[in-house]
Amino acid sequence: MLTLLKLLQSLVKTLHSEGTPTQIAAGVALGAALGLTPLVNAHNLVVLLLLAVVNVSFGAGMLGWAIFAPVGFMLDPLFDRIGQRLLTGTPALQGLWTAWDNTPGLALTNFNNTVVLGSVVGWLVLWIPIFVASRLLVLRYRATWGERVRDSVFYKAVTTSQLYNVYRWFRP
Repeated sequence: MLTLLKLLQSLVKTLHSEGTPTQIAAGVALGAALGLTPLVNAHNLVVLLLLAVVNVSFGAGMLGWAIFAPVGFMLDPLFDRIGQRLLTGTPALQGLWTAWDNTPGLALTNFNNTVVLGSVVGWLVLWIPIFVASRLLVLRYRATWGERVRDSVFYKAVTTSQLYNVYRWFRP
């Protein structure tokens, strides 16, 4: 229950932040990589570095991770088939995979695993649709529901309470 509450809090904080819809959408799309692909791989370290260094919403990235992690588990059989097709079903790519696996740094990507390879390819294919959909949803929210939420009694009570003001002093 606490995790769900933190997720909702992060969502509201991100939607009402000063970030542009493009920054938020890029953060969600990068966070989707963390959710759709198996976590302990070198490409996820690159994604985390991009979330930290590039001017995108880090909170939206963590939100995208939380949203797409269950989706990634559900799509694992599909990712396995995609990876299987790329690794063994395409003879023209055999030399690439062999060279990639024998290269010391590139071997850490774990692309010899069908689920890892399939999920990375799946995320690369879905990156633009996730980005566009996220951006449209943020724009739609800010144009319609954003002001209603800001005008709600609950939002005003939380933001004007003394406890919230003390919380703002200590937040990073």
